[in-house]
Parts: sequence; structure tokens; C-alpha cells
Amino acid sequence: MANEQTLGIATIDIHDMEERRYFRKLILRGNQLGLRSFVFTPHNVDEKGKRIYAYMYDSSANKWVREWTAYPALVYDRCRYRAGEAYARFKRFRETQTRLLFLNHPIPHKWGMHQLLSRSERIGPHMPETRVYTDHRELLDSMKRHPLVYVKPINGTGGRGILRVERRSGDRLLVQGRKWDRSIIRPKLVTENRLPSTLAGWELRGRYMVQQGIQNKLPNGRVFDFRLLIQKTGEGEWDVTGCAGRIGPRQSITSNLHGGGQAVPMNTLLGRRFSSEAQIEEIRSKVYDLGYDVAKTIEEHFGSLCELGIDIAVDPDGHPWLLEVNPKPAREVFARIGETTTYEKAISRPLEYALWLHNQHVKKRAESRHKQRAPLSPRVRRKRLPRPT
Repeated sequence: MANEQTLGIATIDIHDMEERRYFRKLILRGNQLGLRSFVFTPHNVDEKGKRIYAYMYDSSANKWVREWTAYPALVYDRCRYRAGEAYARFKRFRETQTRLLFLNHPIPHKWGMHQLLSRSERIGPHMPETRVYTDHRELLDSMKRHPLVYVKPINGTGGRGILRVERRSGDRLLVQGRKWDRSIIRPKLVTENRLPSTLAGWELRGRYMVQQGIQNKLPNGRVFDFRLLIQKTGEGEWDVTGCAGRIGPRQSITSNLHGGGQAVPMNTLLGRRFSSEAQIEEIRSKVYDLGYDVAKTIEEHFGSLCELGIDIAVDPDGHPWLLEVNPKPAREVFARIGETTTYEKAISRPLEYALWLHNQHVKKRAESRHKQRAPLSPRVRRKRLPRPT
């Protein structure tokens, strides 16, 4: 029997300190809203006993404690994809526990997402040309149309395992990137003939995409982009919670905060590239509109969602490009730029949406029971008509 009005926060790695801080804030805010919350991993689930050995946060003692509890009524899935038994176990849990309310449905990997969004008339013009990597000739073919390309893992987050290849004079290519541990791969000039040996060991075939690169460097040579956070409200409607700029460190091809990126208010960063206030507001409006279109399109195809983090680049002409969609986004970027109200809203909204979802479910159950108990209409005896003579 699931606990009424309780939220289970599912994670693969309970030791991820940033997530753990977020979970603590979620639980404390949930207490204020009347939503009892706890954290669990796939290994904490006792499916036979229908119970969970959960991580509870004891605010009076300021520490985490372990406790057996019944299944929650709602589940907030924060399990980021990784190959291994733990993720497969949680996937089975999702598939079998159909009576639980999940705040967010699973969505496909980057290539599947690109295929879906590229078909949209509204979103398609904002999608960089992308194809699955087959061999280095695929990459060189893309570079005939685009002097800059990114080679990105189909499954991956946080700016890990990404290469940036830029054409220089003649057949020379500048290759740089980030390894899977986020360490920077320093720029290296190679010829087209040397490209296969440079890429050897990366196991790119079928696991990576080749994507048109967007010119998104500041005058000082550092890359930048924007993280837009769009979430469901306590009324079940999509709303942009906020959007912040990110600037990558020197020699980095990504701007992720985990990789040493710097957080900057959106308008401040746009002001470094565009001088007109009117143009800045127009770009901001386009970025927000893109966020709404992406959220609604994904939800129409894969089921209800709670929130999305959307990474967007803006080219020198002010045109927004969709780089990536993250279904389990961080929100620390807003704390770093001092937007405290936005940050607190980003924490509260999943909880407010959970309460709304729970109330909708309770209402539907009540309506269903009412229909089942409603008395049947009295049977009307049909009057026999006289036989024609």
C-alpha cells in the first residue's frame, strides 16, 4: 500500500554531493508544503515486501537517517542514465510499479531527441545539422558544409567525452575537447590524413553524433551558451523558471559549470555580444519561445514531464540554436548568479507539481468511485405496439 501524499526521490548515486544538497532542500521545502519526501536508490527497494529502505533527512539533528517505509504515492526520477545494473534495476521498477505516479516520463537519448525535434516546423530551424558517426569520412563530409563540428556521445551529460573539430587553413584541423572525466584535451593541429589516428581509441562508431558547430565565442575566445529551466507549476502548466548564461574556462569547448564554467545573468551575457537593448529582448523572447515549444513537443510524444533543462547557443546574428535537452537538470546556476528567488522557485516547483498531480489523481479516483456507486436508471418497460392489420 503506497503512502498517501509522499514523494520518493529516486537516484542512482546517493553520494553525489550536489544532488544530495538538492535533495536536502527538496525535503525541507516539502515539509513546509505538507509533502513528506525521502530519497532512495534502486538497491533500496524491497519489491516483495513493497517497501523501501529510504534515506530520510532529520532536520532537528541535521543529518541523514535510514528507515523502512512503504512505497510513496509519487516518484521524482533523478536517475541519470549510466550503463550498469543499478539503472537497469530502476528501469524495471518503473515498468512494474504502474500504480505509482511518476512526475516525469523517460525520454530518448540525444539522437532520438534530435530526430523528433527536427521534424517540428517551429523547432526545426533551431536544430543544428546532426548525424550518427560512422567513421572519420562522415566527419569530414560534415565539415564540407560546416567549418566547425562537435562530436558528442549519444548518451552523456555534463560536457563529458566531447570533441570539437574546426577547419583551419588547407587540410589542417584543430581538434580539442573534454575527456570522460571532464579534463581538458588541449588543442592539437592535425591534417585530414592524421584524423583517424587522432580519433583512435574513442570508439565513436554508433555511439557518437557529429553535430554542426555554432560560432558562440566571446571576443576573449571563451565559449558561452544559455541554460533555460522550464518547469511545471502547481497548476500543471509549463512556465520558464529562469534562464542563465554560462561561460567556459580558457581552452574549454564547453561551458558546463561542473567543468569550471562561470555563471552569468542572461542579459549581462547577451550584452557582451549585442549592443541593442531591443535586440537583446528579442533574442530573450525567441529563447523562451523555443523552450516552450520544446517542452510541449516532447511531452506530446513521450508523456507528462516535470521539468527540462535546455541548453541553447546564440549565433552572431542573434539566432538561437538548440544544443541539448536535459530531463534531470541542475539548478545551481541560478544560485551562482545571485537570483535567489529563481533558485528557490526552481526547488519548489517539482514539489508543487507533485501535489497538483496527486490531487488530480485523488479527484479522478473519487469520480470513478462515484460513477460505480451511482444507482442504475430504472428499466423502462417497452410498450408493445399493436400488430398491423
